[in-house]
Amino acid sequence: MNNYIFQSTLSRKNLMAVTGLFLCFFLVIHLLGNLQLLLPANEANASFNSYSALLSGNIFIRLISYVLYFSLIAHAGDALIITLRNRKTAVKYVYDDRKQVSKWYSRNMGVLGTIILVFLVIHFKDFWYVYKFGSLPYDRNGNKDLYVIVVSAFESWWYVVLYVISMLAVGYHLLHGVKSAVRTLGLYHPRYVKYVQLIGTIYSYVITFGFCIIPVYVHLSQFGL
Repeated sequence: MNNYIFQSTLSRKNLMAVTGLFLCFFLVIHLLGNLQLLLPANEANASFNSYSALLSGNIFIRLISYVLYFSLIAHAGDALIITLRNRKTAVKYVYDDRKQVSKWYSRNMGVLGTIILVFLVIHFKDFWYVYKFGSLPYDRNGNKDLYVIVVSAFESWWYVVLYVISMLAVGYHLLHGVKSAVRTLGLYHPRYVKYVQLIGTIYSYVITFGFCIIPVYVHLSQFGL
């Protein structure tokens, strides 16, 4: 029974690692698209709406989006199952004063994950759902004007704060998650540990800073202080 639980947990960790790395790749693509919001308003409007139309109209990207939805659900579901299973198991792992050898964000991945999950629900509702099923105006190029919706959302300072806090949670989640995923998949060779840590850290900071600056810039540039 214990062997089955171990194998099941290991399989779920492998799936969580694979889906997590896919989500890391998606974050890069998503950030590159969202950086268009930093362009001058008129240029950003046309460029961002064209980008959004491409994502919704291209069959290949649509198939990738299904992989994204699966990855989000599988990653969150596996994390929840593993956390609950670890709490219920009678097996006690020996730590060498865990608070001394691990970062606080490594010990609080559940809290960070919960913040991210709540943010995703709000994010999907305000943007994805509205774009797919709402009645959006069209820009001069005939594309749905998602840019107007985004700018309207970032008009509220509290929404900007919520967005930034959520991105900080994503950043801390990535600081632990990238290294953990690589280790779980057996790619964490001692010779390359420092390089994996360096790349993971740089990646986490770039993603976090990139996503944080967008709502702040839009809010300040469009609506001032």
